[in-house]
Amino acid sequence: MPAYTAPVKDMQFVLHDTLGIAGSDIPGYADLDPAFTEAVLTEAGRLASEVLAPLNPVGDREGCRLENGVVRTPTGFAEAYKQLCEGGWTALDCDPAYGGQGLPYLMGTAVGEMLVGANMSLNMYQGLTHGAYSAIHVHGTDAQKSRYLPRLVSGAWTGTMNLTEPHCGTDLGMMRTRAEPQADGSYRITGQKIFISAGEHDMAENIIHLVLAKAPGGGEGTKGVSLFIVPKWLVNDDGTLGPRNGVTVGKVEHKMGIHGNATCVMNYDGATGYLLGGLHKGMRAMFTMMNEARIGVGVQGYAVAEAAYQSAATYARDRLQGRAVTGAANPAGPADPLIVHPDIRRSLMDQKSFVEGARALTFWGASLIDRASRLGDAQAEGLISLLTPVIKGFQTDKGFDACVAAQQVFGGHGYIEEWGMSQFARDARIAMIYEGANGVQALDLVGRKLAADGGKPIMAFFDLVKTFNRENAADPRMAGFTEPLKASSKDLQAAAMYFMENGMKSPNTALAGSTDFLHLMGHVCLGLMWGRMARAALAALDAGHPDRDFLESKLATGRYYMARQLPATALHLTRILSGEGPVMALKAEAF
Repeated sequence: MPAYTAPVKDMQFVLHDTLGIAGSDIPGYADLDPAFTEAVLTEAGRLASEVLAPLNPVGDREGCRLENGVVRTPTGFAEAYKQLCEGGWTALDCDPAYGGQGLPYLMGTAVGEMLVGANMSLNMYQGLTHGAYSAIHVHGTDAQKSRYLPRLVSGAWTGTMNLTEPHCGTDLGMMRTRAEPQADGSYRITGQKIFISAGEHDMAENIIHLVLAKAPGGGEGTKGVSLFIVPKWLVNDDGTLGPRNGVTVGKVEHKMGIHGNATCVMNYDGATGYLLGGLHKGMRAMFTMMNEARIGVGVQGYAVAEAAYQSAATYARDRLQGRAVTGAANPAGPADPLIVHPDIRRSLMDQKSFVEGARALTFWGASLIDRASRLGDAQAEGLISLLTPVIKGFQTDKGFDACVAAQQVFGGHGYIEEWGMSQFARDARIAMIYEGANGVQALDLVGRKLAADGGKPIMAFFDLVKTFNRENAADPRMAGFTEPLKASSKDLQAAAMYFMENGMKSPNTALAGSTDFLHLMGHVCLGLMWGRMARAALAALDAGHPDRDFLESKLATGRYYMARQLPATALHLTRILSGEGPVMALKAEAF
């Protein structure tokens, strides 16, 4: 069974050496000194490794089952969820006015990575709840906040979001779920939603569903969509639970992965719902939850890859197979460990350099969210809006690849369920699909985010890269980082210019290259992160930091990414410049 070790040391390096959070001007960051963050991360890591991780294969093996209208979660899940709640982990970055601890979003992101890496399925129950909390916190009335938020924060109640219907996924304007206004101001919600994560379970006393539906007078498409709070159990004025609402689970899906999370078909049969946000303004309210969820899915992309990499690295050090071509490394044994072989090293370095780069990018993105929300910084808000499809799309594509690569290190044993590697690959696969499939993330990046606010966010990103290269040009030790980053950034700028010159007259030209652009930008983002981490590692070495092995490892891993991964930007640019012709050449009937 795979074991999970929380990467606290690497997290601390990103938080303090790379991002310098304790010296930031973001409100609340001054309290995040190294001793405090280490204490929080160490305790969360203990919970992740000792409580959640052992249940990961249990959830995969047992799955969830529907019994008399109630979903039964896997053995041990309810007890582990209770520990999450009692430890205050569900309340970490929530508003103190409703029982939260008020820590920055960045800390919630760091802790969330460990919980995902240990047990993605179990963490999804509280992850969806946090999204529901955020939507109500931003868009709810004072009465709605008072009624729902304290129990969502404590974990006594959980939350969901209900978008997809059997006939419509991304195209939400086609939805058929209806909301009929009632005399008391409530609405009667009727329709069916599918693929609802944590839609029903036995771990909380109530489930607060956030449901998109069409109310009268809203017009066609998404303009007519509103968002409603639909509790499983109605809530009385005094906060106690009332009668059961008209919402039931029709089915628990049998899925490729995340078996421990109940993915449900939800039936709304005249259920009582309460408008959240403005009438016919449901997409705006839902995107508060959706954007947070996309960052969370980006975390899933590299967090599961981290867990898979840990197992692969351990196996490669222990498994004896063949001899090193340069001479026996283990002459006393029958063979050398796998890790002596260059191709195994290549695979592990691919995984390690991706995971550590993605962690830095995600933590930086979380700090931008804190800067935007706590300081009202418009540039930070523009940057994180630009980066969100990259964090979600690129990191989940590459995270799945990393999980498959980790499985490959095991050879045939990786294909056998008892080793646990197939679960990582199966669980990671969904992250490329839900919360907006990655093709949609690419379309969003190219079709909306590049031109947002007159192109200011993408220009600001280019300026960050240029400034970094200029500031580090004089240090010869940084040349292995600045030169590849400069070349890859030029590729990104060339691709963006190509879209600007050709996209309006031939939209398919831009859309045909959108996924390549997403990956091109993802590589540049990780290249920038590796440059920042290299600078931080060199500064720590210059200052006499005692853990030289860690810092030298960090530099070697970064040099690998810059030499072996970042050059992929040239390939993506070549594909983009080929235009729509090769992609659109075949007639539809020829497929």
